Amino acid sequence: MKIIICGAGQVGWQIARHLASERNDVTIIDNNAELVRRATDVLDVQGVTGFASHPDVLDRAGARDADLIIAATHSDEVNMVTCQVAHSVFQISRKIARLRSSAYLDAIYSDLYRTEHLPIDVVISPEREVAKAALQRLSAPSTFDIETFLGGRIQLLGIVLEDDCPALNTPLRQLNEIFSSLRAIVAGVRRGGRLFAPEPGDQLFADDQIYVFSHIEDVNRTLEIFGKPPQKQERVVIIGAGNVGLSVARTLETRPDRIRAKLIERDRERAEFAADRLERTIVLNGDGLSAELLDEAAVQTTDAVLAVTDDDKVNILTSVRAKQAGAKMAIALINDPTLVPLMEALDIDAYINPRATTVSTILRHIRHGRVRDIYSVGDAEAEVMEAQVLSTSPMSGRAIRDIEFPEGVLIGAVQKGDKVLKPSSDTRVEEGDIVLIFALTHDVPEVERLLQVSIDFF
Repeated sequence: MKIIICGAGQVGWQIARHLASERNDVTIIDNNAELVRRATDVLDVQGVTGFASHPDVLDRAGARDADLIIAATHSDEVNMVTCQVAHSVFQISRKIARLRSSAYLDAIYSDLYRTEHLPIDVVISPEREVAKAALQRLSAPSTFDIETFLGGRIQLLGIVLEDDCPALNTPLRQLNEIFSSLRAIVAGVRRGGRLFAPEPGDQLFADDQIYVFSHIEDVNRTLEIFGKPPQKQERVVIIGAGNVGLSVARTLETRPDRIRAKLIERDRERAEFAADRLERTIVLNGDGLSAELLDEAAVQTTDAVLAVTDDDKVNILTSVRAKQAGAKMAIALINDPTLVPLMEALDIDAYINPRATTVSTILRHIRHGRVRDIYSVGDAEAEVMEAQVLSTSPMSGRAIRDIEFPEGVLIGAVQKGDKVLKPSSDTRVEEGDIVLIFALTHDVPEVERLLQVSIDFF
């Protein structure tokens, strides 16, 4: 498949890396020659320097026979014009655009993106996706990562194991026997910075970061078994009234559990804007780094602080100060992946990576045959794939123990009709079943071979 990616920043880079690794013909465009050179030196992609919205630049990138274009530059307007040119001049049939401004995303303007107007097949909003991720973090405060699959019936939980975890130093096979009725499976373990799919005889140790598939009805019990009793959120302080912070606050106001939220915004005009659009949320104008303002917001008694300004360092420092003041939990929005290793040392409970969130969202719209959902784990270290088994798949009609999976692959759940099963080695995978697969990135092509799929777009 021939794919053009516009924008060689963090999102464009990760999408290009993913698609090129699957042996697609990828060309990346950016007006920054250094970013293009870096991409072509490291990735198996072609590069073109120039403005993605210019027809001659798209022509040089091979737009005349491209199957898909992904417009992910930093400018909404460039992304929109790029899709228009791709459609009108080159008849590229599939177009994805990343749009940041909420002005372009209002539902009443949805007709704007129809083919006869502004032809964009899929609009990706990083702010909306990040706000969704933030709300998921708040719903499971003892996890560092969380995502939902199989129509909300299975959750992937990222859990850091501490010294008091009851499941330490016990082989996973034995844990499965002890908690035989628990519908949960440990799919991945990060230890010493390395992520791997565990074997049944592997043990878990303190400081491990684990990824667990759990049935939605067993999430609380799963968290307890791994030393993370459920916590109820009643009071939340949000730092930053940008699109993300405002979206989170507005959503919290509509929830039945009536969480009491306070929103801190440094810019007075933006604070007034937020106050006009919120009903029950208290909006405070001031610097989130101010100890006095945090005290006024009663951060010492809050259940969670969510730092989502557009400055990583402010988010980190605010989170640290809030935790020192007594906040039970701190979540920080971090754009720079090199800062992530600092989170644990600084006692920040969880972070949100907009890049990984946006990459996962885009991948979901670049389907692989019957792959229904894709989630990028960590720094593109692994993927979770939700896929329907076809009759042509080598998996069809075979027990899981007989399927030749690579070492970095594990099945976390199988849906047969309306039933979601915790798989065992004896579970037989049949045509039409939906499987939830955890796969390290380098094993993804082999998983796709087992699924007998090829990249496609719905």
